[in-house]
Amino acid sequence: MLLIAAFALPSDSTAQQRQDGGRLYRWVDKNGVTQFGDSIPPEYSNVDRDILNRQGIRVDFEEGEITPEERAVLDQRQAAEDQRRQAQLAVARRDHMLLQAYSVVSEIEDLRDRRLELLESQIKVTELYLTNLRKRLVGLQEEASDFKPYTTRSDAPQIPENLALDISRTAGSINVYEATLSRTRADQRALRVSFDNDIERFKELKGG
Repeated sequence: MLLIAAFALPSDSTAQQRQDGGRLYRWVDKNGVTQFGDSIPPEYSNVDRDILNRQGIRVDFEEGEITPEERAVLDQRQAAEDQRRQAQLAVARRDHMLLQAYSVVSEIEDLRDRRLELLESQIKVTELYLTNLRKRLVGLQEEASDFKPYTTRSDAPQIPENLALDISRTAGSINVYEATLSRTRADQRALRVSFDNDIERFKELKGG
C-alpha cells in the first residue's frame, strides 16, 4: 500500500512544480507499468496521458500524437459521422416539409397524379415525334437505295449530298428523341417512387 501511495502521489518537488505552473503527467509504458513525471519521454509522445494536480488527482487528459494511419481512421470515422448527421437533418427537413405542405394523404396523391400526367403527356408527344421520324428515315433510305453506298450495283451513282445529309440528320434526331424518351420514363418511375415514399412517411408522421 505504501508503494502504491508513493506512485499515486507526486513528490514534494513535483508538487511544487505543479504549484508553480508545471504539470504532472501519468502514462502507461510499453511494459504496462504506470509512470509519473513532469514531462513525457519522447518515446511515449504517442501515448495518451492524464494530467494530475499536486494531490495526484486527475484534472485533465491529453491525447498522444497519432500516426498518419491513425489520423486517416479518425478522419474516416468523422466523415461517416458527419454524413450520418447530414442524413438525419435531411430527414428532419423532409418531415417538416411534408407536415407543412399537406394536411391529408389525398393532397399528396393529387399532386403526384398531376405531375405523372404531365410526364405522360411528354412521353406521348416524344413517341409521336419518333414515329414520324422513323417513317421519314425509312422513306429516305428507300430513296437512297438506288445510290451508293446503299446499293451493290457497280454502275450506281453516289448518293446526292443533300439526301445523305437528310438521312444523317434524321437518324441523329431519332437518337436524341430516344434518349429523351428514356430519361422521361426514368423520371416518371422515380417520381412515382418518391411520392409513394412521401405518402408512407406522411402516414407514419400522422400516426397511420
